Amino acid sequence: MDIENLVDDYIEKFRYEAKRELEWFKKQKTIEDAIKVAALAERPSGKRFAHQRRLKKEVLEKAKEILLQNKDKIKKTKNFDELYDLISKLLKNILGIGPLYIYDTSLRIGAYLGFEPKDVYLHAGTLEGARALGFKGNKISVKDLPKSLGRLKPREIEDFLCIYKDELKKLSKTKT
Repeated sequence: MDIENLVDDYIEKFRYEAKRELEWFKKQKTIEDAIKVAALAERPSGKRFAHQRRLKKEVLEKAKEILLQNKDKIKKTKNFDELYDLISKLLKNILGIGPLYIYDTSLRIGAYLGFEPKDVYLHAGTLEGARALGFKGNKISVKDLPKSLGRLKPREIEDFLCIYKDELKKLSKTKT
């Protein structure tokens, strides 16, 4: 299987559900509602998203309170990068909050605000997938990625790199 086939697989198996999840965040009635469900990592069912299942409820509640206290600053952000940087700064001192939570929360609040990342943010599993393709750092410009990923949006590439990290590692070994 090559990257093109993996992209086809992602589109077939994951694209619809990922888009549907973001649509739910977009449809929140107020910024407060959007912050609450994003900060608590709540799915439409009320259950927690898998990426945040190990975080303690107290940690999520603390993040929620800080973000709600800063809702005006959040509303004033002009793009995803600004939102991500602000949330990162606001939550940096909370033990248990890491880059994956920052990204996911930014993506979810960003959906409400109408923002999407223009670059691919790397953390946890996405970092492994990116390394398998030869990338370093915390963020990748889409123009630097293989052309075969061009059918995916940056947020989908982030998801793709995590989901297919093991397959990408195998592919990189067969090329050497």
